[in-house]
Amino acid sequence: MDVKSAFLNGELEEEVYVCQPSGYEKKNNEEKVFKLRKALYGLCQAPRAWYSKLDRSLASLGFERSPHEHAVYKRCIGESRLLIGVYVDDLIITGSNPEEIKNFKRQMMEKFNMSDLGLLSYYLGIEVCQTSHGISLCQSGYASKILERTGMADCNSCQTPMESRLKLSKNSEDSFVDATFYRSIIGSLRYLVNTRPNIAYAVGIVSRFMEKPTSQHLAAVKQILRYIRSTLDLGCYYTRTEQGAAKLVGYSDSDLAGDADDRKSTTEVAYFLGGNLVTWVSQKQKVVALSSCEAEYIAATTAACQGIWLNRLRADMRGQAEEEVVLKVDNKSAISLCKNPVHHDRSKHVDTRYHFIRECVENGKIAIDYVATEEQLADIMTKSIGLLKFLEMRHKIGLQTVK
Repeated sequence: MDVKSAFLNGELEEEVYVCQPSGYEKKNNEEKVFKLRKALYGLCQAPRAWYSKLDRSLASLGFERSPHEHAVYKRCIGESRLLIGVYVDDLIITGSNPEEIKNFKRQMMEKFNMSDLGLLSYYLGIEVCQTSHGISLCQSGYASKILERTGMADCNSCQTPMESRLKLSKNSEDSFVDATFYRSIIGSLRYLVNTRPNIAYAVGIVSRFMEKPTSQHLAAVKQILRYIRSTLDLGCYYTRTEQGAAKLVGYSDSDLAGDADDRKSTTEVAYFLGGNLVTWVSQKQKVVALSSCEAEYIAATTAACQGIWLNRLRADMRGQAEEEVVLKVDNKSAISLCKNPVHHDRSKHVDTRYHFIRECVENGKIAIDYVATEEQLADIMTKSIGLLKFLEMRHKIGLQTVK
């Protein structure tokens, strides 16, 4: 559902005055100003005022805001549960009882001027296809617009987003390119990562050179665009899973000193729910790791934080107790460090915040399991890999042609 002119519904708490609009001045009182009672588009208070109004309205209908994600609301009536996801003026509604959904839509239409857009098919540039077998998410239209805007709509395609073992540096001696154009492309690609985890690593790497991009960096970006050209219809596919079989399983991985400039490593985290990839991240670590064990340990801590939040949010939405999260790591030394605090000599130099994972393991919130390197599903987002392995890993994480 979509709220029409949402910000105009917000009620201001502050005193705000505006000049009389040009052409609509009150005769003989042209020097006076208006005092606003409700928000207008363009006011910095308008988004907050609208959210406060929506929050109060949902609360009056019996909804409770999730303490773990303030954009999620839930309402329980008997055995049925109704969940609402909010993004500004757009509401995504899901629940176990179709009648409850219809009743909620009617209640909202009585409070606001709204449009019922029916079954979710397009949301924030993401194309959604729902069938009895599963749900697919794709951004082929958005990807096509990126190619057109960059003049790459008719470019030659390629099979991987980055050359294997490619190393980029800020100290490149190549000529500089238009930084504004470069940043514009990077911003678009970062949004495309929302449904394309297979380009997360490559986009993360080229994002590090937005200050002074060179022709070498732009060439790496163009390879990503050529790869997108060959995989326009690629997206995430989610299959139906029995409720009891939907376990939250995470994978964490890391390279070692992969950044050629500051020798920091890259962390990759991927979480699967019932075999379906639900969240992923590929980011540079904030400290320099002294060994592969330390780099993997830091990555596992990042994964633990994400897993704890996901597990709490899932339990809150389902109204059930939290379950143990399984985290798979392919470094046995890092696993020992997570489980056994005796190894103090190996970790005494590590920042205390990264020892959070030990507490999670001790309290039974996270279970650390070993996974062989060839089965490490996070590997696709920690380094540039060869074609055959890249295609194999892309298939394993659930990406497929959805059209």
